[in-house]
Amino acid sequence: MSQDVPVAQHPAEPLEPPTGAARFRSLGPGILAAAAGVGAGDLVATMVAGAEYGTALLWAALLGTVLKLALGEGVGRWHLASGSTLLDGWRRLGRWATGFFAVYIVIWGFVYGATAMSAVGLPLNALFGGLSVRYWAMIAGVLGLALVWAQRYQVFERFITVLVALKFVTVVSVAVLVAPDLGDLASGLVPRLPAGSTVYVLGLIGGVGGTITMAAYGYWMFAKGWKGTGWLSMMRLDNAVGYVMTGIFVVAMLVVGSTLLLGQDLTESDRGLLVLGEVLAADYGQWARILFLVGFLAVTTSSLLGVWNGVSLLFADTLRTLRLPHGSRATEAADAAVGDEDAAGAEYSAADVERSWPFRGYLLWLTLPPMALLFIDRPFGLTLVYGVLGSVFMPFLAITLMLLLNSSRIARDGRSGWLSNILLGASSALFLTLLVTDLVNRLG
Repeated sequence: MSQDVPVAQHPAEPLEPPTGAARFRSLGPGILAAAAGVGAGDLVATMVAGAEYGTALLWAALLGTVLKLALGEGVGRWHLASGSTLLDGWRRLGRWATGFFAVYIVIWGFVYGATAMSAVGLPLNALFGGLSVRYWAMIAGVLGLALVWAQRYQVFERFITVLVALKFVTVVSVAVLVAPDLGDLASGLVPRLPAGSTVYVLGLIGGVGGTITMAAYGYWMFAKGWKGTGWLSMMRLDNAVGYVMTGIFVVAMLVVGSTLLLGQDLTESDRGLLVLGEVLAADYGQWARILFLVGFLAVTTSSLLGVWNGVSLLFADTLRTLRLPHGSRATEAADAAVGDEDAAGAEYSAADVERSWPFRGYLLWLTLPPMALLFIDRPFGLTLVYGVLGSVFMPFLAITLMLLLNSSRIARDGRSGWLSNILLGASSALFLTLLVTDLVNRLG
């Protein structure tokens, strides 16, 4: 087996799941998933949706959070109950699944690399000036490359946790500061589609809490030492904490956008972030502007670093699975020949993968080629395009999880119950409907 397999036990983690208050001290992978998933797409798309429609789309943001919680639980349950990665699961479904994902991850990385760097460049430009957003974005990309290249999981988790705490406190504080109308918030809980809002609903439901980054959750669990169905309860707590934070964060950003920027077309201006900063400064003082910009910087930086690490692990595992037989019978024969545990890579080190050429090659792919897109100079528009691209992945993830979690490919105590099937089924139908609707509108 090659060193491309991103799975390992965390030497500092206990072999048995913790109990009581120790469970909260062991949280980590869910925070990383929240850091990678709540970033440029959520922050900008939610703020733009608030500026366009006020709080009318609050229901979409919350629905997206609930569905992502169910999907995240499914991803975590597959890894723990099967002992293998999600890429191994897709390999068992056939070549169509791994083939689709292999093409998708390359295209997605090119678009997201520009989106992530541009999103970090915006607050850096607003805070420090001197350089244009484009060049701040390039600096951010190179620094992110260097940090992920050098870091290992233990240090990486602690560093991201600090950024998550910073972004949560700052953005929620700004939302409380602007004192939203509680009546408007309550009315936003009623599902409705204002004219022209389909693309925004798609971005909120499809993008809230991550898209492709959700598949990286299992790798971080393995790196922390979580293995086997005994960890299911811990995983569910970890996943729930991450997505509760996600929901609160997204509501806060929708409040900020609807209260301060209602009626402004942020997709047509690269000064959208500066406009918000100027409004905060005029209404509350420069300290409020700086508070928001620091939070924005923490959001986009943690997302960039989380994706640079997590999706690079996914890419390394994609190359591994492409070299193995595909299809149910071929997969069963191959796994029987080498042993299920070896086929899943259960004892291989994530640190080895972080030093491997597929991991570092994808890091370079995320950073260098996308810099060409930065010359478009449309950071907000680019982020919305990324949100739509990300939503293409969601029907694939939901449908394949339903196939895997209801099959004999997973231990019986890890299979889906009625609630999981309802939520995954609703996710599949909703993501497909929203995607087709958006494509029809765009082509029309």
